[in-house]
Amino acid sequence: MQQCDRNLTISSFLAIGIHHLKLNVEIIARQMLAQDRERQNIKNEKRYRICDRLTYLPENMSLKLYLLRHGETIYSRTGGYCGDLDPELTTEGKEMAEAFADAYKSLHWAAIYASPMQRTIATAKPLADAAEIAMQLRDGLKEIRYGEWEGQTVEFVKQHYNDDYVRWLTEPAWNPPTGGETAVQIASRANLVITEIEQKHSTGNVLVVSHKATIRIILCNLLGIDLGRYRDRINVLAASLSIVKFDVHGPLLEVLGDRYHLPERLRNLSGT
Repeated sequence: MQQCDRNLTISSFLAIGIHHLKLNVEIIARQMLAQDRERQNIKNEKRYRICDRLTYLPENMSLKLYLLRHGETIYSRTGGYCGDLDPELTTEGKEMAEAFADAYKSLHWAAIYASPMQRTIATAKPLADAAEIAMQLRDGLKEIRYGEWEGQTVEFVKQHYNDDYVRWLTEPAWNPPTGGETAVQIASRANLVITEIEQKHSTGNVLVVSHKATIRIILCNLLGIDLGRYRDRINVLAASLSIVKFDVHGPLLEVLGDRYHLPERLRNLSGT
């Protein structure tokens, strides 16, 4: 009799276990079916998060930032510090602007943003004219303010502002040129412009014409590179183009410092 009771108990446990197993299998099957339906519903869409806003983008459509440094100036040729100073483009710098426009005018442009300095406006103008798009000028895209170093050579700054110069070289994120601006400050103002662009243009090609330090800092900020290393990790010569695609996983650097839209003669010019 006891043996029979034990057999019944074991059988009951087995029956209960099999029942729970069936329920779990059914739950998993329902979950898999729901996932399949969800994947089917968004087959031609990508999830993309911008500033914690979740939107859906059709396949192969995304925002692309074309970050173009202005053409050559006398300061980019000689290496002098030029932030607030507002020089015009050299003759070669104007040729660089025209060459960029010739190479990229066939693209469909959603917008053109530029720093409000002579050198950036003159660089953006040929493409803006060809595309028949009005430039949108933003102070946030201006170059680093060099303070008391404006217009000076590296040798002069080393001689007269050596301590500040060494601190700036060591950690430019928090140490500015004497009376100037830190990388953190530049990133803060430039990011307002990038955020504005993201909000207004979820897809399409957007040209941003800016300056050497500012573009490097924008790239570091987008790509998660320490701002204190912007001078060591990224270089963008005069009239060079960098392209960032805002994709499903966030900003993706596709091109860095490209100048093959320029004739070889202009690419080979000395300068910074």
